[in-house]
Amino acid sequence: MFISTSSPESMSRMNRFNSTVPDDEYLADSNVLFYLSDAVTQLLEHKEEYTQFGVIRYFAEYFSSVKNSNHVLFREYNYIRATPHNRASFIRVFWRCYRQIGKSGDSLSVLEYRSLLHLLCPDFPLAMVQSAARIVLMDDAIDSLMSFSDFLYALQLQFYYPEFLDSVLVIYQDLLAGKSPNTVIVPTSTSIEQLPSVAAEETDKEKQPQDGVEPSTLAQCVDALCDRFKRSHPPRSCMREVLEQTNKVSHYSFLMSLAKHETINQTIGALPSMAEFLIDPEMDQELDKLIAQISVSPGSNSSGSAVGGLKEVQRRASPRRNIHHRRKMEVESDGSTEETDSSEN
Repeated sequence: MFISTSSPESMSRMNRFNSTVPDDEYLADSNVLFYLSDAVTQLLEHKEEYTQFGVIRYFAEYFSSVKNSNHVLFREYNYIRATPHNRASFIRVFWRCYRQIGKSGDSLSVLEYRSLLHLLCPDFPLAMVQSAARIVLMDDAIDSLMSFSDFLYALQLQFYYPEFLDSVLVIYQDLLAGKSPNTVIVPTSTSIEQLPSVAAEETDKEKQPQDGVEPSTLAQCVDALCDRFKRSHPPRSCMREVLEQTNKVSHYSFLMSLAKHETINQTIGALPSMAEFLIDPEMDQELDKLIAQISVSPGSNSSGSAVGGLKEVQRRASPRRNIHHRRKMEVESDGSTEETDSSEN
C-alpha cells in the first residue's frame, strides 16, 4: 500500500514508479522514513500495550491513520508541524471538529481559538495563533473577535507556509525601510521563534511608514526568494496575481489575499472551497438521521437522550482517534468541546 505523505506540489514531480527519481530523493520527499521512525518510537514507548494486538496490526493501524489524516490528534506540536502532510491533516481535523462554530456564526478571540487548538494539540503555541490573527485583523487590535472561516483560512496559510512567510516578512521590512531590491537580503528560511516579539514589532511600526511598498518590487524579491527557497511556498502565479491587483501593498493585506486565494487552498488540500466551507455531508447526514429519530421517539422530550445522541454522532463523524492516545473528542452541536482522558497510561 502506497501512502502519499508529501506536499501536493512535490507529488507532481515524484512517483515511486518513476525510475528517474532517485531512491534517496523519493524517501526524502515522501517522508516515509520520518513516519517509520515515529512508528517504531511509539511502539517502543508503549510496547506492552501494542504488542498484545500484534506488531503487524500495530503498523497497519499506524500507517492507516497517517493515510486517513487522523494521526495528528493529540500529538505534540513538533510532530504536527514536521511534514506538509501533518500540517494539512491538522488543519482539516480542526475544521471537522469545530465546523459547527462557523455554522452558528459565532466569532471568537485569539485566546478562545487557542483553547480550541489546545484540545487537539496541548502545546500549540500562542505565537502561531497570534500570527494568524494579525493576517485577519491586518495587525490591528488582535484581541478583536474573528469569524471561524476567516481565522481558519489565515491559520492554514500561516501554519502550512510559516518558514516562507517569515522570510517574506524580512523582505517586506527591508523594503519598508527604504532598501533597494538590489540590497535586500533574500533569506532562505527563518523560524517563527526568530521573529521579533509583539512589543518589538509595535516599536518598529512607530518608526516606519505604514503605507505599504511597491507591489512590483515586492514581487521581484519574492520571485528571487522562491528560486532559493527549499521548503514549500505558495504557487508563484498566485502571488503574482495578488500583487498585480494593487498599487500599494502592505504585508498583512498581501497575506490575507493569499489566505483567501482558492488556488492556494486547493494546493494545500486541507480545507474545502469557501463556498463549501460549512458543508460536511457525512456529518450533516448523521445529524439529519438523529433529528428524525428524536422527532418520532416517545422520549423525544428528554434533553439528556438528545445530547447523548448528538455526542455519538460527533464521535462517528469526527476523525478516528489517534492510536497513540486513547482519548475521546466529543464535539457538541453548538461548537463546544469536551475532552476525556480514558487512558494515558
